[in-house]
Amino acid sequence: MSDPKRTTVYFEPDIHKALRLKSAVSERSISEMVNDAVRASLAEDAEDLAAFDDRAKEPTVDFEDFVKKMKRSGKL
Repeated sequence: MSDPKRTTVYFEPDIHKALRLKSAVSERSISEMVNDAVRASLAEDAEDLAAFDDRAKEPTVDFEDFVKKMKRSGKL
């Protein structure tokens, strides 16, 4: 880990207790667990942003036109 930064985070009492218990059982610090959870959340955001970028290239379809087309083709 490169030069960790210190910050204050306030947890709800039950979440803090769960973190302390999990920390003891897993032999990992609360900081490690929080860093891993934040990293996973940011990775998920990055995947979502990539998916949005990929989908941005798709043509847009007007909902009303699509429904009319389905009606004309007998699918509705």
